[in-house]
Amino acid sequence: MSNTQQKVPKSADTEPDPENVYRGHKATISNPNTSEAAKEHSRQVMEEMTDEPPNSDEKDPGNVARGLKASINNHNVSDEARERAKEKLNDLEG
Repeated sequence: MSNTQQKVPKSADTEPDPENVYRGHKATISNPNTSEAAKEHSRQVMEEMTDEPPNSDEKDPGNVARGLKASINNHNVSDEARERAKEKLNDLEG
């Protein structure tokens, strides 16, 4: 066991993670309780970060697949809904 201390740069705790910043702005755009001014600010920041306008309707295919799998395996979901989830998952996976 080593008692050697490692020096951590002061900036290590204060610099925001760009991915977390982007996700926060994406959440702001999707939140119905957020003002239009805040949403517009988030759109501008996201556009500056990526050089392209954000698309709040775009969904991560991996997250969609995980949600569908969860529905398929959830016994509280109706058989009909589970069947639709299976079909959507098959379409998604191609």
